[in-house]
Amino acid sequence: MVATLGVVPVLRPLTAATLAVISLLLSLTAGGLEAQTPRPMTVDDELDMVQVGDALLSPDGQRVFFSEQRLDWGENTYEKTYHMAPAAGGEAFRWLGEEGGSDFQFSPDGRFFSFKRTVDKKQQVFSMRTTGGEAVQLTEHDTSVRTYQWSDDGTQLFFTAEDAVPDSVEKEVENGADAIWVDEGANGKTRSNWRNLWVFDVAAKSERALTQDSILIGSFDVSPDGRRVAYTARRSNRENDDYLSEIHVLDVASGTVRQVTTNQAPEGGLEWAPDSRRLLFTAADDREWMNRNTKLWVMDVDAGTHRLVSGGFEGSPSNVVWTPDGRALLFSGQQGVATNLYRLDVDSGSLTKLTDRTGTLRAGSWSKDRTRWLASYSDYRTPPDLWVGTVQGRSEPVRITHANPQIANLQLADMEVVRWRSTDGTEIEGLLHLPAGRSDGERVPLMLNIHGGPAGVFPNAWSARYHIYGGLGYASLSPNVRGSSGYTDALREGNTVQQGDGIGKGDYQDLQTGVDAMIERGIADPEHLALRGWSYGGILGGWTITQTDRFKAASIGAGVYDWTSEYGPGFNHDVRLWHIGGTPWENPDGWRGQSALTHVANVSTPTILLHGEEDTTDTEQQSMMFFVGIRDVGKAPVRYIKFPREPHGFREPRHQRTRDVEEIRWMQRYVLGEEWTPWTRPPEKKETPVS
Repeated sequence: MVATLGVVPVLRPLTAATLAVISLLLSLTAGGLEAQTPRPMTVDDELDMVQVGDALLSPDGQRVFFSEQRLDWGENTYEKTYHMAPAAGGEAFRWLGEEGGSDFQFSPDGRFFSFKRTVDKKQQVFSMRTTGGEAVQLTEHDTSVRTYQWSDDGTQLFFTAEDAVPDSVEKEVENGADAIWVDEGANGKTRSNWRNLWVFDVAAKSERALTQDSILIGSFDVSPDGRRVAYTARRSNRENDDYLSEIHVLDVASGTVRQVTTNQAPEGGLEWAPDSRRLLFTAADDREWMNRNTKLWVMDVDAGTHRLVSGGFEGSPSNVVWTPDGRALLFSGQQGVATNLYRLDVDSGSLTKLTDRTGTLRAGSWSKDRTRWLASYSDYRTPPDLWVGTVQGRSEPVRITHANPQIANLQLADMEVVRWRSTDGTEIEGLLHLPAGRSDGERVPLMLNIHGGPAGVFPNAWSARYHIYGGLGYASLSPNVRGSSGYTDALREGNTVQQGDGIGKGDYQDLQTGVDAMIERGIADPEHLALRGWSYGGILGGWTITQTDRFKAASIGAGVYDWTSEYGPGFNHDVRLWHIGGTPWENPDGWRGQSALTHVANVSTPTILLHGEEDTTDTEQQSMMFFVGIRDVGKAPVRYIKFPREPHGFREPRHQRTRDVEEIRWMQRYVLGEEWTPWTRPPEKKETPVS
């Protein structure tokens, strides 16, 4: 994008060998920017980057809708603008105005564009013509619309909403009667209401309930003929009870509901085939809740049978759609560090790779005839932008956005995919980022990154953090340890008690052998090692500093360091089921033994802890306990910064900057022995958007 004006330069079909090279070449001339000597990247450069999202391709494949998110430092927030652009490449124009919305959809015929907006503190569905005009409110439901979908003929909207609380109860709450019935709450956090399914008649402007039951409906999909709705639902509102969800099929005319699965495995990703008889669903297993990669299954709804169709794909599929003839599925598939587009023949199971990129190409939207896709692409040197391509691959993809041309003026790290053998012989893959200008054979400080999840993954995708640390002279190693997604099921299950030793065992060895390999290659300076991790990365990072003193500094955030005390407050069903096993009273040795706090007397690594005060995934008290433990043991400097109002992932820009700057300050002090002076935030520039 040129400055912040929301105008996309006209770009014709491109023929360069790789998208990464395209991005770099275009960025040198986009918007009239003059090439200059690249400088090291800063935290402020990351904050100032434009984030492209909410991407949709119109049903006819001719238009692209998207949003751009920019920093508003003065208001300590991020603001979105919305745009429409031709799919063939060309100038984009502003769309929707400042009020914006969420949950954007094209109507099936492409004549209308729908979204949600807040009215009287409730989310309602609005619609406007794609040719322009004013937005019209459709739903006026008593509670917020959660998710919605157009019927294929465009005459109805199906939606889910939580059951309404009686006015008398709301009045009592406003007057202070707001006690929480913990036994009725979702995992003891809040009192939870049931969620049911409704249908709205667009012409009559009327709604009716399709289900009225004590159920919590998750995902749903309307059959192309409009006669049936498939949905997932459970009768428990506890947060850790997702595995109790089952697929149901509702007959719209009669209201009859039939449960079509009975198992201990959570399903999702529902999508009817064009024949309205078969149903696609996603699940790791069709019997139990297993810690495996997602699989694709197809059900014959009337026969009540289903079968696995993605057995030939080893990785993580997402964004799955049917082809119009119902013979195949199209999806984005992550295998290792790369994500590409695939076509899967449902009957034969044959798999066709439609793209062959080394980065992350993720299709989020398709034309109705499935001949064109809209995808976000990024790699280690290329921030995410939108591209439109064809399934047949007759021409190179067309670039729709160029959101961050300023990257051409920044010094970026180099990257290579590396592999090594862990202590038990398991091959581990990871990303190695090297600071620009490093000489062959030169040893440099090494930052060990630990991903979250624990089923997360480090992909070949844009991450500013590698380049910021690269500008400070660090190499970064990002291992995809056992437990990571997008590899084999055996690797995914490698940190479970069913197939391995649980967390903090094999995955810890994967980290250490990776560091050893970088030292053996002459890259890492063994006297200047550091680690950082967030969420499960914080958990495994906390464990690591109780097991070794090789790291000169550690930054760990949003982690759990005492599993027993997190048993009630946190989201820990996976810990109980897979990663430790049992409960604190059934397996006290495991729950204590695999907690970093139990071994805190071993910590001699200077450590900075970071946590959001409103984190309900891994609760804030965990960092407080570990901080006090390290402080009271007294073997290492320790600092704890707690951030008000922040959940598991931070939202406020000023908190994000403080978190990142203070982490770097800590690293420079204890890894390099330097008192580092943080960057000065540049003054804000007021820009006038194009009207």
